Parts: sequence; structure tokens; C-alpha cells
Amino acid sequence: MLLQNRKARFNYELQEKLEAGIELLGLEVKALRAKQGSLEGAYVIVRGNEAFLINSFIPPYQPKNTPKDYDPRRNRKVLLTRKEVTELAGTENKKGLTIVPISVYNKGRKIKVELAIARGKKKYDKRETIKKRDSEREIRREEL
Repeated sequence: MLLQNRKARFNYELQEKLEAGIELLGLEVKALRAKQGSLEGAYVIVRGNEAFLINSFIPPYQPKNTPKDYDPRRNRKVLLTRKEVTELAGTENKKGLTIVPISVYNKGRKIKVELAIARGKKKYDKRETIKKRDSEREIRREEL
């Protein structure tokens, strides 16, 4: 596991997961393998039969050896089949659904991103999750 979006599981109710490739520059691949970067606040949009990862942060691997015009928050193309892209486009148009990256990981020599179709949680759902987590922590503490 190279990167993980920990907030995604808290802020969203994950429904369906899928695996996709991601189009990266060489310096971004090196930065990801060094576990640099963040998926917090990132999401996927579908435009013209192509999917793009928006707002993900991947810093340059060697800042002094990076091109001047490099943008760490640039839009990156997500590599999916045409069938998967049309399916995502349909779900993106449904009210309340969004496509969120959950993690970035190695699969052999390739770098993959795990996407999830998600529905945003309401404030009371988040509070309930916090209460459940705290009560489980208390139970584990009393067992010891």
C-alpha cells in the first residue's frame, strides 16, 4: 500500500469498488514508491469518455531536479475500459453519488488506484460512527 485515503471511509458510505491504472510521470512514480503524496479531498470525474483523478497531491521526488512547470495537483488520467467509463459516467450523474480514490498500490510493476462509488454521509451518521468506534475501544480496554 503506497497511499491511503483514510478520510474516505469516514466521510463516505462506500458502495462499489473497482481497480484502475493511473497515468503518471516518472518523477510521480518515484514519489509514490517513496510513499509521498495524499489522496485527501481527491475525486474522479468523467469527461468525454475519459476519467480523470482531480485534486490528488503528488509532490516531486527531487524538488530541485523537477521541471519548473510541474504541478503537484494536476489532473491525472485514470485508465479504465470503455465499459467501466460509461458505467462510472452513469453513476456520477446520479444524485448524491461520487467516485472517490481509496488507495494507491503496487501490482507487480504497475501502480494501481482503487476507486469506490460512494455516497456522502450525513453529520449524524458520522457521529454514530464515532460513538461506535469509542464504545469498541472501551470494550477492548476493559478486556485487558
